[in-house]
Amino acid sequence: MGLSYRVRIAITLVIIAISLLVWIVLFTNNHHDLTMEHSQVILCGLNVEESEMSMNFGSFSSQMMAWCLMVIAMMLPKLIMPVRFIFMRSLKRVRVLFSLLFVLAYLAVWMFAGVFLITAITYIKQLSPMSFMPALGALILVLAWQFSPIKQRFLNLGHEHRNLAAFGWPAVRDVLHFGVMHGIWCVGAGWLLMSFPMLLPQGHMLAMVIVAFIMIGEHLEHPRIPKWRLNFRLRLVKAVITQTSIRLRH
Repeated sequence: MGLSYRVRIAITLVIIAISLLVWIVLFTNNHHDLTMEHSQVILCGLNVEESEMSMNFGSFSSQMMAWCLMVIAMMLPKLIMPVRFIFMRSLKRVRVLFSLLFVLAYLAVWMFAGVFLITAITYIKQLSPMSFMPALGALILVLAWQFSPIKQRFLNLGHEHRNLAAFGWPAVRDVLHFGVMHGIWCVGAGWLLMSFPMLLPQGHMLAMVIVAFIMIGEHLEHPRIPKWRLNFRLRLVKAVITQTSIRLRH
């Protein structure tokens, strides 16, 4: 039995509202941590002062907080269909709880990936401070990855929604597993795109918006046979332009 139109719209509005709220926080606070301009990472095994280690830990933790906000703002709209699926497959009394568990498991995967990405990006930025060269190199890799069959495999796996148990621990286990696996496929498909804005010395917020549109748009694409294909996956951009032009005509 499918969800009613009212429930589907409610899920969409709540998720979009949360995403927009986090976008507002990012824009109003202008998180420089996302650019890794002045960041440092704790270097294990080096003889550093305790105060310096504390400062480094604070810097890294602030970067992780900024990364979490970045992931929520950019990735949450991609979870509309999975959350609808959970609502459709779960008992009414646990729908909201299971949806929260799914989102938390999904975000946990991105946070785990963020530890490695932020560490790597920090070292790269230290080698070329305030330079566009790292971002340019990442952009070249992004373009190659976008058109690769491996990327398409990850996108295809992101459309797999297996049946969920209805009762007890098996239901909780299935929802958590669903969130973790969905997170893994999303990280596999989008880790390079997510890294690009953080490598920019300037304009990272604009780059985040563009990347978010691309990643949400590619999630709207139907599964395809994995092969090298020139596809910029701008379905969301096209949909926005089409709807805007229709409304302007009326």
